[in-house]
Amino acid sequence: MERLAGRIILLSGVSRALVGFAAGLVAVLTQPPFGIFAAAFVSFPILVWLIDGIATNPNDGLLKRLLPAASIGWSFGFGYFLGGLWWLGNALLVEADAFAWALPLTVVGLPALLALFYAVAVVIARCLWSDGMGRIAALALGFGLAEWLRGFLFTGFPWNAIGYAAMPMPLMMQSASVVNLATINMLAVFVFAAPALIWTGKGARPGLAIAVALFATHVAFGFYRLGQPAPQPPAPQMTVRLVQPVIDQAKKMDDRERSSIFENHLSLTAAPAEERGKRPDIVVWPETSIPFILTDNPDALARIAEVLEEGQILVAGAVRAEDAGAGLPPRYYNSIYVIDDRGQIVGAADKIHLVPFGEYLPFEDLLSSWGLSSVAASMPGGFSAAKIRPLLTLPGGRTVYPLICYEAIFADEVDGNARLADALLNITNDAWFGDTPGPRQHFHQAQLRAVETGTPMIRAANTGISAIVDARGVLVVGLGYNYKGVVDTILPGKMPSVTDAAMRSKIFWLTASFLLLVAAISRLGFNIRKN
Repeated sequence: MERLAGRIILLSGVSRALVGFAAGLVAVLTQPPFGIFAAAFVSFPILVWLIDGIATNPNDGLLKRLLPAASIGWSFGFGYFLGGLWWLGNALLVEADAFAWALPLTVVGLPALLALFYAVAVVIARCLWSDGMGRIAALALGFGLAEWLRGFLFTGFPWNAIGYAAMPMPLMMQSASVVNLATINMLAVFVFAAPALIWTGKGARPGLAIAVALFATHVAFGFYRLGQPAPQPPAPQMTVRLVQPVIDQAKKMDDRERSSIFENHLSLTAAPAEERGKRPDIVVWPETSIPFILTDNPDALARIAEVLEEGQILVAGAVRAEDAGAGLPPRYYNSIYVIDDRGQIVGAADKIHLVPFGEYLPFEDLLSSWGLSSVAASMPGGFSAAKIRPLLTLPGGRTVYPLICYEAIFADEVDGNARLADALLNITNDAWFGDTPGPRQHFHQAQLRAVETGTPMIRAANTGISAIVDARGVLVVGLGYNYKGVVDTILPGKMPSVTDAAMRSKIFWLTASFLLLVAAISRLGFNIRKN
């Protein structure tokens, strides 16, 4: 291994870039559907050795001296995001005639842009680089800050954040009940990169001891928390039915199929409960499951009333239209409706965080003049974003916190109201992406929101993965990808929150400050020895 580390350190030019790209590809194995967290113990030491091998002329300007670090970080990031996000191209093939031209921009262009965040991460690390444990701290700090920025810059896209690699299963998710994802990102990189100290670095013993202690604590806390009694459902118990209709996306966009799609959902809703099972109190349909503007179709509301039994409630995804005023086209919202057994809409919530280029077109006037449009171009102007996220109150006083589609990946946007709700509600339509890693990655990230908030999650997806997840992230019931049917279960209870958002933010900045201190002291000592 020492010889391998030496060979990697001595790489240069294209060879160095290709090894960085390959290391990023290896890191993809940590994410669903693989979940091989051990792969990160290969990819991050390689990244450390690549940075070790950077040699620059001290007489060069700052930008020229940092360019090799940026190049390594970008190569690693490009491999990671290309290998982890290639499936996004499937969405463009649903209407290939209109959008196939954009396939290279999505499959290659987006990973190339996201890789810039990892270029920044390595540049930050390089500015604090040394020959000891401090360089591991510097790398952890760089990635922690880069992932934090990726969560909100340019509307944010924190998909497959590095921290998820350290949380492939509920046993290893429980730390998310104490610290936020941003902190886990930093600590995960420190642990994953620590093996590089064995062969190429001073301070190997304390560095490895800290990494082992962090990993052991992470796992031990998982054993402890999962060993506690499962949260009990509050009285009166509420039975939830998830409907997974498995409607092909091309069919969903065919106007001639609207009636059959609607009836398909109704027939699944009316399916009998399992033997000796309690009939569902709440029935949940996926995102945009109602294939027309519901308020323009009173007959559809009457059909829902016919199918629902007395006291039952339907929670369904739909497109909501709103009058924008005289002479203006309506505004459209990606929404959730709550409908009672009389066919009345008794609650609604609209999506806040829209998908750029999918649900709306950024810089619309400019890009439209270039002939570009969003995937949601069938609606003039695409979708509009809501300004607030209200709790949805169900009859009986129960409340759910609505998250539509990829809103569930934004940990920092799940605000304090989520802890007041009886459940998180995530409806989605991952049929856009086919049978690829995408739906599995989406479910995994949504699963973490339940652990962070101590609140169970109700998740209904068109083609999968639909599930009820308890407050510890444990799967209670679910339907796998492309499995048509329904599943009923009692909604689990909540767990007390260990820390709140303000405390988690403080922990993040304290951790970042500590890593900065360790890296800076190590760098200072390195400079003294060097001189």
